[in-house]
Amino acid sequence: MKISTKGRYAVRLLLDIAMNDEVEPVRLKDTAERQDISMKYLEQIISILVRAGYVKSIRGPQGGYRLTKEPKDYTIGMILRQVEGSLAPVSCLDDDVNTCERQAECVSLRIWRELNDAINGVVDKYTLQDLIEWQQEANLDYCI
Repeated sequence: MKISTKGRYAVRLLLDIAMNDEVEPVRLKDTAERQDISMKYLEQIISILVRAGYVKSIRGPQGGYRLTKEPKDYTIGMILRQVEGSLAPVSCLDDDVNTCERQAECVSLRIWRELNDAINGVVDKYTLQDLIEWQQEANLDYCI
């Protein structure tokens, strides 16, 4: 499994909004400059996140974007699944119910389930709040 640019940028975008919306909403243009990501790409990602209810759009001259919840309420897994879809390493684990005809005799399924559990365990363990704290501790530029 490989996280796409869209997935990584979605995390960076939400982290940027979380860290910069203290006084006024975050303008996408400002995020694009800080993160060195094209506006066009951010517009595609932000529309997914607005539809999912992760961010809200504030209109007007002082408009921009704000998170709809606290940073602690967004796991990295939630964000990635929203823009990437399933994070399962094999298609038979994409849904809650495995409908593969070969699952009864598939000896490798055990490995794929364990890998899937490990991936979900990591991405669901960490939140935007964790990233904010790590960013502040390290006092670094974004590099996700």
